[in-house]
Amino acid sequence: MINIRVVLRVAAALLIIVSLFMLTSVLWALHYEEEGTTLAFLIPALATMAVAGVVLVVTRGPFLSLSTRDGFLLVSLSWILATIVGAVPFTLSGAIPSYVDALFETMSGFTTTGASILTAIEPLPKSILFWRSLTHWLGGMGIIVLTVAIFPILGVGGLQLIRAEAPGPTVDKITAKITETAKILWLTYLALSAAETILLMVAGLDLFDALTHTFGTMATGGFSPKNASVGHYNSTFVDIVITVFMVSAGVNFVLYFKLLTGRFRTIARDTELKVYLAIFFVASLAVAVDLRGARFSHFGESLRYSSFQVASILTTTGYATDDFAVWPVFSQVVLFALMFVGGCSGSTGGGMKVIRITTMIKQGWNEMRYLVYPSAVFPIRINGERVRKNIVYAITGFVALYIFLLIVTTLMVGLAGNDIVTSFTTALVTLGNIGPGFGSIGPTLNYAFYPDWIKLFLVLIMMLGRLEVYTVLVLFTPRFWRQQ
Repeated sequence: MINIRVVLRVAAALLIIVSLFMLTSVLWALHYEEEGTTLAFLIPALATMAVAGVVLVVTRGPFLSLSTRDGFLLVSLSWILATIVGAVPFTLSGAIPSYVDALFETMSGFTTTGASILTAIEPLPKSILFWRSLTHWLGGMGIIVLTVAIFPILGVGGLQLIRAEAPGPTVDKITAKITETAKILWLTYLALSAAETILLMVAGLDLFDALTHTFGTMATGGFSPKNASVGHYNSTFVDIVITVFMVSAGVNFVLYFKLLTGRFRTIARDTELKVYLAIFFVASLAVAVDLRGARFSHFGESLRYSSFQVASILTTTGYATDDFAVWPVFSQVVLFALMFVGGCSGSTGGGMKVIRITTMIKQGWNEMRYLVYPSAVFPIRINGERVRKNIVYAITGFVALYIFLLIVTTLMVGLAGNDIVTSFTTALVTLGNIGPGFGSIGPTLNYAFYPDWIKLFLVLIMMLGRLEVYTVLVLFTPRFWRQQ
């Protein structure tokens, strides 16, 4: 049976956290003398904290652990509530008059998708743009993971919440206590964010631009306060810094803890990391060779743009320094293929994840070997260890559901009269939390032309992609709601 008290208690705590972060935008409004947007943040933030505070008082009680069903319901509910509240400042300020558009922009932010309905970004108030980018940063490592870090204060315990939100087929605990694991993950995230911000400021960006681009990079989100995205700066150093940190954000964050604790051998034999880096380097080189002469004069320049865009698409960030829709066909095909991959499990990247692709390929190879040697045993090994069959089955099921959702979303978007390229890539980049695609949603275009019902449908798809499909879809099964 679902424990409503604990679900409401944790959801209330999460909304208070989101509201406190929302108030930081008030500081930017005061700094830039944007008096018209101050109340747009104060009203929803204070109202939400007041209601959530009452819920916390009412739901006080003995220490409780979350069940698996509690975790699934709480994670989905929390992301919906955070989006509903987070969208209010956009509408109250007049930056995004339509609340449906505001919901789309906010869910795109929290899920680190980076798909936008904005046609002109730079004229908007800086405080609004800061909140827009901050939703990326909060959603990147996970607002749920941040909430888990304060569980002792709430009197709630359990690994199930992180399992429901974590990006990947498995969840590794760094320490014996899940709250300590959550703290370490967030501290690592914070340290990398600080490092990138400092480097971008060294490159000449002011604090506002450095922070907002760091939020988009570390969360692999892609929202930029500039119409031309990172290409606005036309700086090789800026491109290199953001490329390095995009690739870093696509790595399993558990590996950073192992690096700090000196477990180099564990990192060296990490299968997913090796495949991930191999994909990045090979794809970057292939695209650079293709761009040489066709788009850019020098190989060094081609490598600069290719590595940035490959990192952006592979990690599902969505930043752009050039319009890849006009690149040679081969380069576009490489980027299109990368949209199916995504980052590593345990990273802030979206997509199907490298570990799933690797496991599926290994399983496919084994099936061919079974045709020749029917009685043989060919175990799948990841990191030198055998992968349990139940994990292989879970990955197979995930990939099947992922492809099914791609087809359904393509059909739904096609109903609005869009061409096949636009329809399919819309499905691919929203479910994979990538942002820009091909056709009418290219890197220099946006999602504003879609009707409201398509935008609301894509809001659901973005959440499905961010929460790894199972977490949300399980709520639609009758068995989930039956008492046990």
